[in-house]
Amino acid sequence: MKLISFAIPCYNSAAYMEHCIKTLLTGGSDIEIIIVDDGSKKDSTAQIADAYAKKYPDVIKAVHQENGGHGEAVNTGLKNAEGQFFKVVDSDDWVSIPDLKNVLDVLRRLSAENRLNGSELPDMFIANYVYDKVYVSHKKVIRYTGYLPENRIFTWDEAKPMPVGKYILMHSVIYRTEVLRESGLQLPKHTFYVDNIYVTAPLPYVKKLYYMNADLYHYYIGREDQSVNETVMKSRIDQQLRVNKIMVDDLARENPENPNVWRYMRNYLDIITNVSGLLCVLIGTEEAMQKKDELWEYIRNRDDKVYKSLYNGFIATAFRTAMRFPSPANVKIVKTVYGIARKIYGFN
Repeated sequence: MKLISFAIPCYNSAAYMEHCIKTLLTGGSDIEIIIVDDGSKKDSTAQIADAYAKKYPDVIKAVHQENGGHGEAVNTGLKNAEGQFFKVVDSDDWVSIPDLKNVLDVLRRLSAENRLNGSELPDMFIANYVYDKVYVSHKKVIRYTGYLPENRIFTWDEAKPMPVGKYILMHSVIYRTEVLRESGLQLPKHTFYVDNIYVTAPLPYVKKLYYMNADLYHYYIGREDQSVNETVMKSRIDQQLRVNKIMVDDLARENPENPNVWRYMRNYLDIITNVSGLLCVLIGTEEAMQKKDELWEYIRNRDDKVYKSLYNGFIATAFRTAMRFPSPANVKIVKTVYGIARKIYGFN
């Protein structure tokens, strides 16, 4: 068994995918890289994937599929994964080579201890990520120090509540592969922003966690066609709302027994719901405002507990007040919500 499988979803990614692949290749022979060509047509993505698979047959797999979107590419990567752990690295992102070595050394040690004496493996391994925003010299690093115990396995009961705007994102996480499979994770096709589902839906199945203060993942922000470009996000509001509703369904269905897991999933859903509302407000049409109201109605009909918790939350209450009474103070509240959304999605 490989130590870890890295899945790289690629769609017309020829211009930047090689940098991503090369940083991962430094991990050595006990890693696996699964390049998922998601029906690329406009460039040489497929040929690049095949060339790397031919050159590194013991490390790289090239998988080609009809276009299904980012979520379906992640599904395919998971389906083909043979590693003990699993991580998604988007084709325009990359990993820090020194931090990758350090993270893999820890995973190797944990895996060896598990084989030798049956010690527990983490279901989720967490590291930092870097907002690598184009034209910005100072790169912002998202760390979890002070909220998560470091350099040891811990449980949800030991994790401290995180402030609004700080969340564990797809960039942060490495899952134990079997946890993803046990959770039944299946991301929707032809839908952007599924990383929010990926990072929350399996949480009720995550019992043991490990946090390492390493700046592993570099999240690139700057392409005009990027899904987190604000104009693009507004044009894809229906996909944002679809993801939002799936997250509502996940929390209502799983209703995690551990209160910290429920609270974390609820808090994450809270900000995603307000991002959805904010985008509808930014669009500003009557249709968009109706979609915002329909989202709240969907939540109310799906689960009353979730609805009351979200609707009466501080952010939602402040957001509604600001929309109703656009005084300078209330406009400031909306701008604060917008700032939080930028931190999570990395708007450019």
